[in-house]
Order: sequence, then C-alpha cells, then structure tokens
Amino acid sequence: MQFRPNITRTEEIKQIAMADAALTVAFSIALAGGIFGNLGNAVVLLPIAFVAVTLSFVLHELMHKYVAQHYGAIAAFQTSPMGLIITLGTSIFGFLFGIPGATVIYTNSFTVKQNGVTSLAGPLTNFAVFAVFFVIFIFAPANTYFSTMASIVMFISILLAFFNMLPIMPLDGSKVLRWNRKVYFSSLGVIMVLMGIAYYSLFHSVAGMVTEVIFMLFIAVFFSMFYRNVL
Repeated sequence: MQFRPNITRTEEIKQIAMADAALTVAFSIALAGGIFGNLGNAVVLLPIAFVAVTLSFVLHELMHKYVAQHYGAIAAFQTSPMGLIITLGTSIFGFLFGIPGATVIYTNSFTVKQNGVTSLAGPLTNFAVFAVFFVIFIFAPANTYFSTMASIVMFISILLAFFNMLPIMPLDGSKVLRWNRKVYFSSLGVIMVLMGIAYYSLFHSVAGMVTEVIFMLFIAVFFSMFYRNVL
C-alpha cells in the first residue's frame, strides 16, 4: 500500500467509510456461515456487525492515527482495493480474512518506544470496547437482542485485538514486542482471557478457541506475505 501524505480529510473519511462498510458486510456474512450457512441471518446480523466493526475496527485505526500525530508523524487511513476484495470474498465461504485497509504512518523520527506505544493504542481501544459491552452483557436479559449484540461486539473486538497483537510484521504485536516484552506478553495474556470470556458468552463453550487461534496465525502469516508483496 503506497502512502499518500497529501490525502485530504474528506477522502480519508470516504476511505474509512468504505472499509467500515466492507468489513461490516463481511462479518455479517461470515457470522451467518456464508454460503454454507443461512445467508438470511446476515441481514439480521448487519446492524450488530456495524456497531461492532465501527467501534472495534474504526476506533482502533483512528487511535493509531491520533497517537502517531501526537508524536509528530503524518498518519492517515487508507483502504486497500485488493484487501477490500479479499475481505468480502473470503466471507462468502464462512470465514474472514479482513484486510480492508490500515492507518499508514510516515515518520523518520519514531523511537522504538513511540512506535510501540502507537501500535499498542489500537488493541487498548479494543480492550475498552470489550469492557463497555461486557457490562452491557452482564446486565442485559439473557437471550435477548441486546445480550446477543453485546456478545458479538465483545467477540469481534477481542478477535481484532488478538489478530493485531500477533508478533508478525506489519501487525501491531511485532512493534510492541520489539519495544517492551513485558508489556507485550501482559497484553497478550489479557487478550487470551478476554477471548475465553467472549467465546463462552457467544458460543457457551471455549472448545473452538484453539482452532480459531491456529486459523488466525495462518491468516497473519498470509497477511505478512501479502504485505511484503510476496503474493
């Protein structure tokens, strides 16, 4: 993805909206099981997915942007045309390879710590989103629309945090690990606990969590190759 430092605010908002819409639709289709499930459920899941993606993905990327700018860097969100196609295409088959775009940062003066803090800002935003909807989940009547919404938002938020904290370039985790190992492994430990909570709240079991972790590792490696233009 070629960085364009002259991107206008209006254009950036359009690109964020495109990524938000694509990821919302993709999550709705994937959660419905894709062509192997019931695509009719995707329509019902669409509003929930919109809330989850907007709070978990968009805020995650904007936090990267604002922290980077705080350190004097130039930062802007940019979509990836191929990433948008991959995001929507994979969801049809009931899984998701979500790479609609990312916050691209340009600076020649970042220290290792500044790079690590900027990278950690995104996953920390996911922690905050998880905490808010965990409270909603606790107090919402069981088996209602609000409890389902809360559990799905928790699930998507912490899933995005886990994926981004994998120690593989160009993901956030590789930069956090380079900066501070204690912070990295502490954050990853919290993520694993929250993933267990999210899985249990949504699926009433954590049996599928190991499979999900392995799948996300595979996706992260593929994404790294995609990023490095190997594919």
